[in-house]
Amino acid sequence: MAEVTAQMVKELRDRTGAPFLDCKKALEEVMGDYEKAAEILRIKGLAKAAKKAGRETPEGIITSYIHAGGKIGVMVEVNCETDFVARNEEFQRLAKEIAMQIAAANPRFISREDVPESVYLKEREIMAAQVIESGKPASVADKIVQGKIEKFYEEICLLEQTYIRDPKIKISDLISSMVAQLGENVVVRRFIRYQLGEPIE
Repeated sequence: MAEVTAQMVKELRDRTGAPFLDCKKALEEVMGDYEKAAEILRIKGLAKAAKKAGRETPEGIITSYIHAGGKIGVMVEVNCETDFVARNEEFQRLAKEIAMQIAAANPRFISREDVPESVYLKEREIMAAQVIESGKPASVADKIVQGKIEKFYEEICLLEQTYIRDPKIKISDLISSMVAQLGENVVVRRFIRYQLGEPIE
C-alpha cells in the first residue's frame, strides 16, 4: 500500500475542494490512486462543497454556549440556505460545536479576510523586528515572518483554527464536511464572546 503523504492529500484537496480529512480517507481507501479517490469524493458529494461557497444563506440559527461555570459565554450566528436545514439536528450540532470552539480557543475574527490591515501590518512589523533581533540573515527573514503570519492567522481566525475535538482538521474543514453532507452553503456570520472580568472596550 502506497503511503499517503500530506502533499498527496493537498493535491487532491486543491483539485476537488473537499475537506482535508475526507481527502486523506479517500486516498487511504484506494491506496493512493488519485482518480479513484476523486471519484469517491464525487460520489459522496464532497467535491461539490466548495462550489456552494458563494450561495446566499438567509436562514440559520443563533446558538449560545456557557463554559467554565458561567465564566465564559458565547453567542454565534450560523447561516444556511433554507429553514429546513436550519432545523436539521446535524446543522444545529455544528453551530453548538462552533460556539464551544469560540469559548475554548478565543478567536478574534471569523476569517483572515476579516483581519483589519492595520492589525496585520502591526503584527508583521513586530514579527519582522523579532526576526532581525534574533540575528537571522535577511535572505530567510521574509520566509520566517510569513510563517509566523500564517501561525498568527491560525490563532486569531476561527476558520483557520484547529478543531478542539480533532487536531488533524481545521474549523473550515468541519464546515466543508457539513456543506457536503447537507448540500447547502453554511456560513459563520458573526459571534460574540464574553469572559468574566475582561476589560470592556
